[in-house]
Amino acid sequence: MVSSNPTLRHQVIRIYKDLLFLGREYPQGYDYYRSRLHKAFASQRDTKDEEQIKKGIKRAEFVKKEIEALYYLKRYRTLRQRYDTKS
Repeated sequence: MVSSNPTLRHQVIRIYKDLLFLGREYPQGYDYYRSRLHKAFASQRDTKDEEQIKKGIKRAEFVKKEIEALYYLKRYRTLRQRYDTKS
């Protein structure tokens, strides 16, 4: 995503780093996650339209929230299984 607007560039870099950070706990491994994330961002690197870049940032924010939700669900299920009193 290339733009003459440096603010958008910083937003793209920030969301990329945030998503990369979330990939540490990815079930299929960090290397798998990182390669897929890089491929997704690289496919959009020639985008110059600011509206398209903003849409991409919003989509990345959505994906970030979904990944966080999956991690919280996994943590909740683990804790519930650990402390469930079925015996």
